[in-house]
Amino acid sequence: MSHVSSHSPQGQSPLRTVQVLGGGSAGSSAHVRSLASGLVARGVRVTVCAPSEADRAYGFTGVGAEHVHVPRSSDPASVAVLRAACAEADLVHAHGLHAALRAALALSGRRHTPLVVTWHTRAYAEGARAHLLRMLERRVARAAAVVLGTSSDLVDRARSRGARDARLAAVTFPSPRGTDEYEDPDRLRHKARAELGATGRPLLMAVGSLDRHRGYETLLDAARAWRGLDPAPLLVIAGEGPLRTVLQRRVEDEELPVRLVGRRDDITELLAAADLALLPSSWESRSVLAQEALHARVPLVATQVGGIPELVGDAAELVPYGDAGALAEAVVRLLDDPARREWLKERGAQQAATWPTEDETVAQVLSVYDELTQPRPLG
Repeated sequence: MSHVSSHSPQGQSPLRTVQVLGGGSAGSSAHVRSLASGLVARGVRVTVCAPSEADRAYGFTGVGAEHVHVPRSSDPASVAVLRAACAEADLVHAHGLHAALRAALALSGRRHTPLVVTWHTRAYAEGARAHLLRMLERRVARAAAVVLGTSSDLVDRARSRGARDARLAAVTFPSPRGTDEYEDPDRLRHKARAELGATGRPLLMAVGSLDRHRGYETLLDAARAWRGLDPAPLLVIAGEGPLRTVLQRRVEDEELPVRLVGRRDDITELLAAADLALLPSSWESRSVLAQEALHARVPLVATQVGGIPELVGDAAELVPYGDAGALAEAVVRLLDDPARREWLKERGAQQAATWPTEDETVAQVLSVYDELTQPRPLG
């Protein structure tokens, strides 16, 4: 049975929450949409403060939430808009580090409005910026009544930064949007493979922003090792980012069997067409790619970092981060072992079935809200 807020049955006004989203990764944006939908269905009033493009992409208003446009920047104007949006809130829930900082600034001076923060991922910084990042994490961790981390190491990180109360978050798999369930899967698979140039050869798929922490340099090193196979697998990387030019130059100079296809809105179809999904990152929490791969029964090769082992269990091939040899060897071995690939498909589906449902995710969050907003007995 679903957890229902204890505010409404006692004749009190419905719980009023504000969800604060910054730039919003695919995972956190989908999570907020799912959360908003479940909370509204349980009688909670939900306002989502996020850039307008996030509402257009994820449809917060479509599930019954109110949307307030708040720009990504932390300038005084955006904090003022956020402060006004939070004026009548019983509780504010911020998603991500920068959204949490703005929420903390907006709530400054309002001691009686609890702040819940979900850390969906870990920010990256080097040198002097790393020191600033630690300061920001400390400020946010200490401002929050409860920090929810999407992986155990994020919970540990929040505690190390001074969080009063840090817990593991139940986060459901963000269900793919925009796919046509009536389309023939085999036809879609052949169509996607033909478009990518992978007819008659294995197709390997990686997805994510072209940033240094994603491990794409190591992935290209590994691609050198499997380009001698016959037929040579085609590696397709979907995403955009600052390393685009560097990676493209390497692909051309080294004649690697790799295609950079930029940002795509048909990732679900492309992934379903792949023989293997690859995740070479230096750190991940609840990787959307890993979840989509296991749901789609696509064998996954991933780095043994962050929340990945906790998320996938034994349902993926795990390799050390930055080890191109181990990554290439795992790919070649799997391509040569159909039985192992079939086992991983079955095990992946079983593992995916153990992840929290939308109902469980909403129930956990609502229990935290009730805990923080119910009147406490005197004495």
